[in-house]
Order: sequence, then C-alpha cells, then structure tokens
Amino acid sequence: MSEKNTAVETAPVEKVSVPPMGIRMIAREFIKDRLALFSLIVLVLLLLFAFVGTLFFDQSLVNTVNPIDRYLEPGSISMEGHKLLLGSDDGGRDVLGLLVIGARNSIFIGFAITIATSIIGVGIGIMSGYFGGIFDMIVMRIVDFVMILPIQLIIIVLVTIIPRYTALSLVIIMSVFYWTAKARLFRAKTLSEVRRDYVSASKTLGTSDFKIMFREIMPNLSSLIITNLTMNFAGNIGIETTLTFLGFGLPNETPSLGTLISFATDSDVLVNKQWVWVPASILILVLMLSINYVGQAFKRSADARQRLG
Repeated sequence: MSEKNTAVETAPVEKVSVPPMGIRMIAREFIKDRLALFSLIVLVLLLLFAFVGTLFFDQSLVNTVNPIDRYLEPGSISMEGHKLLLGSDDGGRDVLGLLVIGARNSIFIGFAITIATSIIGVGIGIMSGYFGGIFDMIVMRIVDFVMILPIQLIIIVLVTIIPRYTALSLVIIMSVFYWTAKARLFRAKTLSEVRRDYVSASKTLGTSDFKIMFREIMPNLSSLIITNLTMNFAGNIGIETTLTFLGFGLPNETPSLGTLISFATDSDVLVNKQWVWVPASILILVLMLSINYVGQAFKRSADARQRLG
C-alpha cells in the first residue's frame, strides 16, 4: 500500500502551457466583439493584399505609360495581352497594379510616421511630466510653438524645395512636426501618475528614474498608448493620402492611394470613369474602419489588464 502511495506521490505532473494573461484578454475581447473580430480579419486581408500582392507587380512596369491603353474599362485586354481587371487610367496604367502598390506605400508610410512620432512624443511627454520644473517648461514651450505653426503648409513648402524628394523624406518631415500632440497628452497623464504611491515607493527604494518612467509609469498608460497609436495610424494614412491628392505627397514615380483618388478632380473621370478612383476610395474607407474597431478592442483588453493589476 505504501509503495502505491509513493508511486502516486512521485508521479510526474504534466505541465499544461497557458498563454500569457495579455494574450488571453486580447483573445477574449475579440471573441466577445464579433465586429472587432471581423475587422481584424479584414485588416489582415488588406495587409496581405497590399504587401503580398506587390510580389506579383513590377512597379517600374506598372508606372510605364501607354497612351494606347488609355481609360480601358475593367475586364479589357491591354495592348500587351494582359487582362485589366480594374481597367486603366489616363496613362494606360493598370489600375489594379497601382492600387496594390499604392496601398502598400500608403500603409507603410502611415505606419512609419506613427511609430516615429509615438517614440518621440511618448518618450518626451513622460520625461517632461516626470521631471517637471525647468525641463518641463522648456519642452512645453517648444510644443506650444510647433503646434501653432501651419504644419501642412510648411510640409507643402518643404516638399517643394527639397531636392531628390522621396517617401523617406515625407516620413521624416511629418515625424518632425506630428509628435507634439502626443507629448502634451502623455505629459498630462504622467503628471497624474507621478503622484501615486507606487512611484513614491520606487523612489524611496532607490529605483532609477529611467526604470520608473518606462517600466512602471508607461505600462500604466498602455490603454492610452494603444488607442493613440491606432487612431494616429489611420490618421497618418489619411494625411499622406490628402497631401498626395493635393499633389504635395509622394513623388510621381511612387504610387499612392491618393494618386488614384486625385483622378476624381477631373469631372469626366468623376462621372464616367469611376473604376479609376472608386476602388482606392473604398479601400481607404474599409481600412480606416477596420483599424478603428481593432484599436477599440485592444483598448478594452488593456483596460481590463490594468483593472486586474
């Protein structure tokens, strides 16, 4: 009997892998909100369409102008024998190829600007709110000065005068100006966090300022960071598309969603050749809505994690 008990006691216990709490909360929020789950699926499909689809198109060939194929309707056959599923534009270029490459460029630029401005804005905002004093005053005066500038007008001027202007130039220019709102927002939230007991306890224990700011305060702002990242991602795509629509965004050799939408400025194209600009408009609308709903689900999961500590 004792041997059996010993065997039972010493029997190895199988370990069951449990996903981290954050992943479980995110999965629960998406399962609970079917609209957010559907938006996530749509967003993934759009990203695959934009980034995997570019493997089937050569940008140099897509940008090649062929006046003979000018404004062919969807389903027509080009002079080279290719079927144009979405027709062609005024230069005889394949609208589907422009849509895929343009979507990739717009999404990549919007994402790059969002990451750059978030790193600068969140970091400076947290440091300004944490240290306070003269440092906070200097930073806030710089933020105030930048925010009162006509930023879009300045971007248009810089785009016009910069030689060899590229997509990277647009990312850098926009990142220089669009971090200020984030800095002000996270500075205000940090001011309320530094008064809490856990910050005072960490300072008493001799924890370094860097660890307090970015390992204790910043995780408590995760809900706000996620929401801000999501909304700014969609907003930056919209800003890039708007600048390109006005003719001051990406260079002509770099397709964008704004490039296709800009064809709608022609009344004949607007009324009679909708296949040129309607797909890009629908893609932007669906992309913006999907990002918004996915961001809201991430925000709820971050809020739930903070409530549980």
